[in-house]
Amino acid sequence: MANETQQNAPTPAPRNEKRRRALLGLAGLFAVAAVAYGIYWAVSGRYHQSTDDAYVAGNAVPVMAEAQGTVTAILADETSEVQEGQVLVRLDDSDAKVALQEAEAKLASTVRHVEELYATEKQLDAKTASQQAALALARSDYARHENLNKRGYFSASALEHSATSVTIDEHNVVEAEQSLAAVRAQLANTDLMDHPDVKLAAAAVRAAYLDLQRMTVVAPVSGYVAKRGVQIGQRVDANSALMVVVPLDQIWVDANFKESQLDRIRPGEPVDLHSDLYGSGVTFHGTVAGVDAGTGSAFALLPAQNATGNWIKVVQRVPVRVRLAASDIEHHPLRIGLSMVADVDTRAAGEGPAVAQADDPKYVTPVYDRRLAGADELIARIIRANAVGGAPLVATTSKPDGRRDR
Repeated sequence: MANETQQNAPTPAPRNEKRRRALLGLAGLFAVAAVAYGIYWAVSGRYHQSTDDAYVAGNAVPVMAEAQGTVTAILADETSEVQEGQVLVRLDDSDAKVALQEAEAKLASTVRHVEELYATEKQLDAKTASQQAALALARSDYARHENLNKRGYFSASALEHSATSVTIDEHNVVEAEQSLAAVRAQLANTDLMDHPDVKLAAAAVRAAYLDLQRMTVVAPVSGYVAKRGVQIGQRVDANSALMVVVPLDQIWVDANFKESQLDRIRPGEPVDLHSDLYGSGVTFHGTVAGVDAGTGSAFALLPAQNATGNWIKVVQRVPVRVRLAASDIEHHPLRIGLSMVADVDTRAAGEGPAVAQADDPKYVTPVYDRRLAGADELIARIIRANAVGGAPLVATTSKPDGRRDR
């Protein structure tokens, strides 16, 4: 009975048969994966170049002292958000104020002196006309006296005295005309605003006004403060570094691709990026702005010297600048130095140039251009306050006879 039961029991499959089936299944999976990857590579993969050697970069705008002075106030600190033109540091401006007052007084004095020159010109003009009239009268008297002397009605001594009067009046006319010419030489073809002495004094006011403005250090761009190295009471010199302002809306990514990957990378190609800060769930979109002019080692402080007997070939990397989409940065702010993974779609490689084309400057700040506007208003106010109306409002022109139109 027992033998019959053993004969009817199923025989277990050999162990090598199970192994064979497992290997066949695994081989099938590898074959499917290889086919899928081959299709992906043929359709899309071969057009992509990626690297994890990429980092966020941006402008670190230095805030420098433009004049010497003692720090009296610091109005921004690390991580503070500042706007373009916002006051960051104040310096002691006592000396600058005194210098500006001195320049203002000098301009006022110069304006009055030029007004005096115009008044002197009018005075000498009238004096010259008077001397010319006296000379004409003396010559008329001499002619009459000479006629009377011929008839015997006028003595020779009196005639000689009349001739001397003519000579004296002639010299007086020459003296008056030369004095008038000397004054006119200082006023030729100018008005009060355009007179060289006034312009020189006005330039001194502008310089003093600008020095006073430089006692207030402003932010050249909008951004966030970093690397503050200035302290209250510190004595700083011109060009001393006070802090840095980083505009986080002006950042990009420097992706370092191997030289073997650069063949199809062109400016304008789309780039997908991922940051370690946000993980793979957030994709940043960008475009290739350009490829650097040399490898990283070529611009290193100590470039590699390959002309040696122990040379070993090392694959070089070239920085590729990637311009990020402004909307992505706005929703997911980045910081300078963060790691990124960049993937460039090179399907448009043959359509664009290999190097970036010339472009206009992108970074301009108007904060320093506004300083002299107040100086011009101050100069005009000083001139109006010290002008008495004797000087012409427009430049005068000289006539051929030396007189001038007004």
